[in-house]
Amino acid sequence: MENLLENDITGTIGTQKYLCTISWRNGKLLMDEPESIGGNDLGPDPFSTLLASLAGCTLSTLRMYIDRKAWDIPEINISLNLTQENEGELVTTISKTITFSTEISDEQKERLLFIAEKCPISKILKNTINLKTSL
Repeated sequence: MENLLENDITGTIGTQKYLCTISWRNGKLLMDEPESIGGNDLGPDPFSTLLASLAGCTLSTLRMYIDRKAWDIPEINISLNLTQENEGELVTTISKTITFSTEISDEQKERLLFIAEKCPISKILKNTINLKTSL
């Protein structure tokens, strides 16, 4: 099976608790934990990074669709958070709220809600994920 990314995402952590450097094609991202749990809050935590990925994918997918339809919607906003319940099995619920800078019709709302669920990251999160770890 072929990788989706041309190059691997790589990460490094030194002796500073929780501070990770994540590298991709042309950039680096610092990830850290909030001060409230012992980090220095120098970057997003892993949960925030996961939600940021879903936010970016959802917004880009909506923008492509809106542009293709030539709808006059200059700005799309998204707000995300998550909850977890652990009664037997871990169940994570991600809540997304999408708003627009202009009024949109009920028909547009219905269609854009459908399209938002079609972004590639949404599809990954809604389907089976297998993790294969090696040392």
